[in-house]
Amino acid sequence: MPLDPAFIGRTYPPTEPYEVGREKIREFAAAVGDDNPVYSDPEAAKALGHPDVIAPPTFPFVITYRAAAQVVEDPELGLDFTRVVHGDQKFAYTRPVRAGDRLSVVVTIDAIKSLAGNDVLTVRGEVSDGSGEHVVTSLMTLVARAADEAGE
Repeated sequence: MPLDPAFIGRTYPPTEPYEVGREKIREFAAAVGDDNPVYSDPEAAKALGHPDVIAPPTFPFVITYRAAAQVVEDPELGLDFTRVVHGDQKFAYTRPVRAGDRLSVVVTIDAIKSLAGNDVLTVRGEVSDGSGEHVVTSLMTLVARAADEAGE
C-alpha cells in the first residue's frame, strides 16, 4: 500500500544532543579519505578563522540518519524498511560543524510521492547547536521499492 501523503509536514521531537568530538571528526575524515588539516589540526582550523577543528561537509549524516529513524520506525507511517534504499542526500549550511558542538536534530517529512509504484520520501533534518543556532539542513531521499521490484 502506498504511503499516505497526509504525513507530509509531520515533525518529530528533537533528538538528544550529540556532542561532536575532535576524534570523531578525525575518524570520519579518515573514513572518507579527506586529509584536509582543518579536520584534525586545531591550529590549521584557527588559521582559517574557526574556533576549533571543523567536520567534513558530509559529517552531519552521522546524526541526521539516526534522527531519521524516527520516521522509518513510525508505525503509523507504515514504511517497510526492508524495501528502502537511500536515494539522495544534500546539505545546506549556515556554518560548519565544529568540535565541541552539541547538536540536536528535528526531522520533518517534506514530501511523499509515488513513482512507478515506488514510494519516494523526503526527510528534512534541521540541525541546531546547544544555543538553538541553526547549523545545517539535511535533505535525505528514501525510496521504498515496490513489492514486485523487491522480488516479491
